[in-house]
Amino acid sequence: MTEPLSYGRLLRLDGMPELFLAACLSRLAGRIFSLAIVLYVLDRFGSPALAGWVAFASMAPGLLISPLAGALLDRLGAAKAIVIDMAASALLLLALGLADVAGSVTEPLLLTLVTLYSLTSPLGTAGIRVLIPRLVPKDALDLANALDTSSYALINVAGPAVAGLLFGFAGSQTTLLAIVLLYAAAAVSLVPLIRRTSNGHAASTGPLIGDAVAGVIYFVRHTSLRGLAISYALFQVSWGILVVAVPVVVMKELGTGARADTVVGGLWAAAGLAGGLGALFAGHLRTVDRERQFIAIGALATAVAIFPVSASFGLVGLAIGLVLVGFVEGPVDVGVLSLRQRRTDPGWLGRVLAVSMSFNMSGLPLGSAIGGVIVMHSPSLAFATAALASVLAAAATYALVPATSER
Repeated sequence: MTEPLSYGRLLRLDGMPELFLAACLSRLAGRIFSLAIVLYVLDRFGSPALAGWVAFASMAPGLLISPLAGALLDRLGAAKAIVIDMAASALLLLALGLADVAGSVTEPLLLTLVTLYSLTSPLGTAGIRVLIPRLVPKDALDLANALDTSSYALINVAGPAVAGLLFGFAGSQTTLLAIVLLYAAAAVSLVPLIRRTSNGHAASTGPLIGDAVAGVIYFVRHTSLRGLAISYALFQVSWGILVVAVPVVVMKELGTGARADTVVGGLWAAAGLAGGLGALFAGHLRTVDRERQFIAIGALATAVAIFPVSASFGLVGLAIGLVLVGFVEGPVDVGVLSLRQRRTDPGWLGRVLAVSMSFNMSGLPLGSAIGGVIVMHSPSLAFATAALASVLAAAATYALVPATSER
């Protein structure tokens, strides 16, 4: 009799321990970086607008080249591509740290290094999701996706907390070094998996740009993936605005310094913990044929949690609102991940997943750029704009994503 599926059993499958460890380490590094880089800009340059553009530069370029990244995933193999991303990220942030020690960080240099950091990110982000269905049996795919989604709970709790504490008490240079070491450890942990999955990628059959274009065409013609990209991108605009608005609001209340940095980290940690609980809750529910409801209801609840809750009751309201935002994000992400995987042809997984995920996340850097500009004039308006984006995401989910698969 077959042993019942469980999270513990999944983690004992060949290759899953290495993938899970690398995923957690790299995501932790990225989560620390996303907050630390905002705090770094506010500390060094004192400019919320620049913080928004740096956050934009850390994400947008990678999204733009995602078709090429997807083609490389199919050619190189997902494990090798992830290692390349982790190693490049470590080297670039090490360069930023050394430049900071030398006192030579300028706005152009910072934007350049952060942009280069972004360019390899689709390899790691999509590569992890490409490897999962290649390491687990089909009947365990939903459980594996739930485990992958819920792992963000640990990351979203630990990342902001570590970022706030490190930046507040140890300084920017120590924080950057910690991120470098996490990326390096992630790369090393995944090296053994390269050999085991070396036969799992497609052979090169033509120009790289041709494979990239084919992946984009598949995505554009796929009604579900196209609609999901628009709706989830709008949802991510909300998060992009919050990334910049939350530190600015906290610093206006508490001033700059270790106390404010720690509070910012604690707020995002609380949101992350709530998100993990929300994902685990959603994992026990059947999402088949109900993905749109998960996404739309979660987006509407997010809007209310952002405005008026987060915007109207000081730091206490901000804390409560972020916890609610985090909790409802869990079901939204489970719905998005399940819908995307169920409606994508497995033969196109590498190319299409990189393109689809990047389009889905395109709202995050856009929101950061918008948030950096608006929050300088009115924090309340920034929160209201974030809430509006979530309302539009809910509407787009029902208007643009078919109720059933078109394949």
